[in-house]
Amino acid sequence: MLSVRSVVGQMFLLQVAVVLLLAVAGVVLLVLTTQRESVREAGSRSLAVAQGFASSPGVAEALGSQHPTAALQPRVQQAQKRTAVDFMGVLNRRGVYVALSSMAGRPGVRTTTDMADLLAGRTVTEEGVGSLGPQIRAFVPVRDPGGPVVGAVGAGVTLEHVSERVTGQLPMVLGATAGAVAVTTGGAAVLSRRLWRQTRGLGPAEITRMYDHHNAVLHSVREGVLIIGGDGRLLLANDEARRLLGLPADAQRRPVSDLGLDTHMAELLTSEQVVTDEVHLAGDRLLAVNVRPTAAHGGPAGTAVTLRDTTELRVLAGTAEAARDRLKLLYDAGTRIGSTLDVVRTTEELTEVAVPRFADVATVELLEPVLRGDEPPEGHTGMRRTAVSGLPKDSPLYPLGELVGFAPTTPVAAGAAGGHALLEADLRTAVGWRAQDPERARRLLGHGIRSLITVPLRARGMVLGLADFWRLRSTEPFVEEDLSFAEELAARAAVAIDNARRYTREHTMAVTLQRSLLPRGVPEQSALEVAHRYLPSQSGVCGDWFDVIPLPGTRVALVVGDVVGHGLHASATMGRLRTAVHNFSALDLSPDELLAHLDELVAHLDQPAADADGGEADGITGATCLYAVYDPVSGVCTIASAGHPGPALVRPDGTVAFPDTPPSPPLGLGSGHPFETAVLELPEGSRLALFTDGLLVNRRRDLDTGLALLRDALARPGLGPEQTCQAVLDALLPERRSDDIVLLVARTRLTDPSRVAEWDVPPDPAAVSRVRSETARQLEAWDLHLTAFSTELIVSELVTNAIRYGAPPIRLRLLLDRSLICEVADGSSTSPHLRRARLTDEGGRGLFLVARFAQRWGTRYTSRGKVIWTEQALHGAAAEPATDLADVLLDHWDA
Repeated sequence: MLSVRSVVGQMFLLQVAVVLLLAVAGVVLLVLTTQRESVREAGSRSLAVAQGFASSPGVAEALGSQHPTAALQPRVQQAQKRTAVDFMGVLNRRGVYVALSSMAGRPGVRTTTDMADLLAGRTVTEEGVGSLGPQIRAFVPVRDPGGPVVGAVGAGVTLEHVSERVTGQLPMVLGATAGAVAVTTGGAAVLSRRLWRQTRGLGPAEITRMYDHHNAVLHSVREGVLIIGGDGRLLLANDEARRLLGLPADAQRRPVSDLGLDTHMAELLTSEQVVTDEVHLAGDRLLAVNVRPTAAHGGPAGTAVTLRDTTELRVLAGTAEAARDRLKLLYDAGTRIGSTLDVVRTTEELTEVAVPRFADVATVELLEPVLRGDEPPEGHTGMRRTAVSGLPKDSPLYPLGELVGFAPTTPVAAGAAGGHALLEADLRTAVGWRAQDPERARRLLGHGIRSLITVPLRARGMVLGLADFWRLRSTEPFVEEDLSFAEELAARAAVAIDNARRYTREHTMAVTLQRSLLPRGVPEQSALEVAHRYLPSQSGVCGDWFDVIPLPGTRVALVVGDVVGHGLHASATMGRLRTAVHNFSALDLSPDELLAHLDELVAHLDQPAADADGGEADGITGATCLYAVYDPVSGVCTIASAGHPGPALVRPDGTVAFPDTPPSPPLGLGSGHPFETAVLELPEGSRLALFTDGLLVNRRRDLDTGLALLRDALARPGLGPEQTCQAVLDALLPERRSDDIVLLVARTRLTDPSRVAEWDVPPDPAAVSRVRSETARQLEAWDLHLTAFSTELIVSELVTNAIRYGAPPIRLRLLLDRSLICEVADGSSTSPHLRRARLTDEGGRGLFLVARFAQRWGTRYTSRGKVIWTEQALHGAAAEPATDLADVLLDHWDA
């Protein structure tokens, strides 16, 4: 196929364009000529018709008669039909048609032709516009036998009929033109096809570029190039080939056998056999010869030959091969050493790379502080062997894990202290290395170890340990070139080991900080039996946390959260959020209100603030939290979540469910959406499992698979919280943790109804004494005689305040737990405030007395009002009030 990008294609298109242009011009010229001739013929025909009718007998007499139309109209119509003109008529001297044969006119119409020339006796031929449209018409005067003009005869042909004649001839013209174009284009295509085969379809730029390349091959390429035809003649030889083979100036087009070449070389060049890098002697040169047949690629028969001077390369071949192997080994070391941030694994990767490509045996010893992530102290020579590869069976080398102490006087210790490598090419003649352990040295020689290179592992100016490379007597001993390579290999490994050491230190610090910020134990409470697990990530500590917070009224809050990110910043952020949750819990807020306050706090903390260096301090990049409050009196658990996975619920019969928790965005997004709660009624013995996403999801497991595994692990009735934690971890713990894992399992308990007492209190001050009496009887039933006085005083003050300042309904509740809890609820939302009353004040001393007799007290707001609560110790009376307190108490009763 011809391409428009090729020279031939462009030439062909140009030829076709010229032919088409000439054909169009010829057609237009022929059409115009035909139309002009048709117009002339129409005028002549109209004039002949008009003259013939004007000279016919009786026309002049009819014009002078009383009824010319009756006499002339039939004749005009017959004449118009016979002559095939479009109209024909007879005019009187006034220019009015007395007879007219036309499709668009009738007698009595006035002509648009000027009658002056006709009345003067002159014939008129013109183009004009009549009732039939544009037309060519002729008018001939009619004379009376006596001489004067009595009228005129007109005939005409419309231009439409003239065009129809031209159009009728147009197909023949176009056909002839198309045939001429086709013949011309076909001839051009045949010629272009032949030229295209000769030029290979190349474009102008490609032909120019090929010419440039041809010159470059001939004169610039430093490799000999020969093209030999199928008849054995030399068709092309570049300058380098002429130089290498010593060809004469007139070598081109001569047979190769006549060029004075070696017989074997001449036969090789004309053999048309495939030859690759065959080395042949040409004079004093060693030439690498490559021969390829040209016919295999669509060219003519012959061969293409390249010649390369390898005289100097052969001398360097052995050295280059060794250098290439060393570079490949260094490349492999760069990709394989340091694939993890584990110190010991990095040393193992060093020995695995070195054996067997560089050494028969490789060992690594590290200073013990390095293994812990610390910087090594100066002058410390005790090292722990951490990696061994290629160790022969029953080898006397120090085994893996053994502490190796180097005597300060040995060359190894001196090299480690000075940071330089040591080469012992032949251990049989070396003396210094035997001073470390002569007996072990003798055994090493007996096992065939003959050569050693010891290289300190230095990074950032510190010696981290030693790398030892050993060769057996069956291998060539080490030489000086091996020493520099060993230093390069050890330097790369030392950087990776130091990175792992620094990561170990940071990871240890982050884990220590994380664990210090997490609960060290579960607080004492009676509502839940709790077990927990926290496993830090192996790729960097994250910000996962949990908490168990006792709340007033024997309730307990369970908290699980996750901070996005790794490292110290995530741990510090976790500590801030955990402290904030504790503080908000102290306000005794509902779960949704607590998360709303926490979300506002995180949004405020997440705003970047300038640090001490003038830059922007890191904010909180994202956090989730699940907050649940369990009430053992009612068995109700209220849960709210901020972007955190919901809990798993295991009922006493072992059935597992994942309760629907209203979805809410993570903390700190500032979306303005309210947090919603889910309320669960839990039978006694139910297990509630709270967790972070690191337990369920990892690189090899999606969320649905994790939930299915968790369901199977929990669906075992009768397990305690500790056993449940272990079962879950056994089922879901991945081989390598990429995220922190937090698991919190709580088994519910219900408060014995006999340990709860409740009374509805009417809003009447007289009801206070009755309530005090009921309280006293209940305390006596609970055998709490020592707390009776202080409890009655607290109940009296709280109920009196509720009646005086609160709103109904008023309710008193006593709970017997690890402490005695007194709760007074009313329908108002006003909160009492503790203050020291002045001597002149009539009131204000009640809460002061409550605070002195109770261990703790506070206010909790509910949807129906508020609850004021107190806690008192069960065993041992409350602290006896001091003298001033007694005075205050007496003043209170006197009031």
